[in-house]
Amino acid sequence: MKLHPNAKTTPHMRALLVHRVRSLRWTVAAAAGAAGVARRTAHKWLARQRAGGPAALDDRPSTPHRQPRRPPPATVSAIIAARHQRLTAWTIAVRLQVPRSTVAAILARAGLNRLRDLTPRLPVVRYERTHPGELVHLDIKPLARILRVGHRVHGDRSREVHGAGYEYAFVAVDDYSRAAYVEVLAEQTGVATTGFLIRTLRWFARRGVAVGQVLTDNGGVFLSRSFRAAAHRAGVRLRRTRPYRPQTNGKAERFIQTLTRGWAYAITYPSSWRRTRALRPWLRHYNLERPHAALGYRPPCVRFPRLAQ
Repeated sequence: MKLHPNAKTTPHMRALLVHRVRSLRWTVAAAAGAAGVARRTAHKWLARQRAGGPAALDDRPSTPHRQPRRPPPATVSAIIAARHQRLTAWTIAVRLQVPRSTVAAILARAGLNRLRDLTPRLPVVRYERTHPGELVHLDIKPLARILRVGHRVHGDRSREVHGAGYEYAFVAVDDYSRAAYVEVLAEQTGVATTGFLIRTLRWFARRGVAVGQVLTDNGGVFLSRSFRAAAHRAGVRLRRTRPYRPQTNGKAERFIQTLTRGWAYAITYPSSWRRTRALRPWLRHYNLERPHAALGYRPPCVRFPRLAQ
């Protein structure tokens, strides 16, 4: 129930008013004065309580009892059926000779005012691998290069920085342990991505983990010949996400949110070099100390054969 923002009484206050009059034998004038309402309002709630019912003291709907201009049920059904054919509100109005505002109101009441509402959302499928290294998620996050403190910090647009370009945070997240390895590289090319893959496999190997599969999106750098050749030499199976479905690589996407909030955008860095320098301590804290909700609020290192640093 949504009360009017200027309402003097609530169902609790109305019940208290009735209790004071019925049980405590207050006068209606005294009970109304204590509640800050008129005697007429007090008599109204007393009468409704006398009529009974579980919702006697609740607000009644403001819908009119008679609506002679309300569209008939057949028209409402026709509008909803046309909407399921993915027709726009304007097309439905022209076809059925009904005002467009009426069509829009009916679609809103039916929860179909947006075309995307016609398709039910797919259920969230959560999964977790059974051991470290079984599947590693790879992704890339572009980060604007910092030459100096920008106008978003000092507020002076006359000193706005232009043409600084980007650098790229390459991310690898283990599906089972959520342990992460991150590098900041100057370019996003097939060669750079291949080098990151090789160093990622070495990073996991130093911690007693052999990577079996790598999941990436369908970006060109992950489809390059050098990247596929490096994975083949290491005996790693490459897997791709479904097109236009970033949820498939959700663990990497979620880690990137944590990475940007906790490191990249956490404080104001005077330069990109300072930001990159702060990455390693933050990553060590993430792997060894930061509690992870999916791990029972324990850090990722508890699921590694050897400590991840």
